[in-house]
Amino acid sequence: MLHVVIATNNRHKFLELTALLRVRGIRWHSLAEFPSLPGVREDGKTFAANAVKKARAVARATGWFALADDSGIEVQALGWGPGVQSARFAGRHGDDQANNAKLLRALNHLPIARRRARYRCVLALANPRRLLAAVTGTWDGRIAFAPEGSGGFGYDPLFLVPGFGQTVGRLPASVKRRLSHRARATRRMKPVLQRLARASGRTGSGAGRAGRARAVSARPAG
Repeated sequence: MLHVVIATNNRHKFLELTALLRVRGIRWHSLAEFPSLPGVREDGKTFAANAVKKARAVARATGWFALADDSGIEVQALGWGPGVQSARFAGRHGDDQANNAKLLRALNHLPIARRRARYRCVLALANPRRLLAAVTGTWDGRIAFAPEGSGGFGYDPLFLVPGFGQTVGRLPASVKRRLSHRARATRRMKPVLQRLARASGRTGSGAGRAGRARAVSARPAG
């Protein structure tokens, strides 16, 4: 069994990632299992920098493989911001309602043609010694004029999905799991995890901590 820590305290992200990354031979762990673990400061200028930093820090601290996500929204009219500041756009981290309200104010009076946006997700996988892979997924859309729907989290009530005519907040969860930026990133990461799980099964190295096991590596998925 390969043990992998998902390096997030966001319960929504943890549940979404474990649902998307169903890989035989992997046991997922949450950061909630490591209450004494120090937080990782997300001070990178890109999603990739933050994801890699979190994955490597958590892998070193736990001795297990670590998978980290950094994701957010990029709006063309805001110079592709808020980007890495998505979760704290309005000031307080994780205040979805305030973040959505600030985004609507920033785009006030802009027509739909000028409200182009995209979600971006970067996933990074590391063992205690090195980075193994980093992959990206994006999802293009537009910003609605008002929140619609109660599904999802973050900016989902504002993110209009092309071809559906509604926001992610109104989409069935099954559709989001197929189309989202996180779904696209996990499809690229999944083969890496499958190779690791198979190698772990052959060597028996995954049952213990990765730092005490024989190194198992994977080619970056791009």
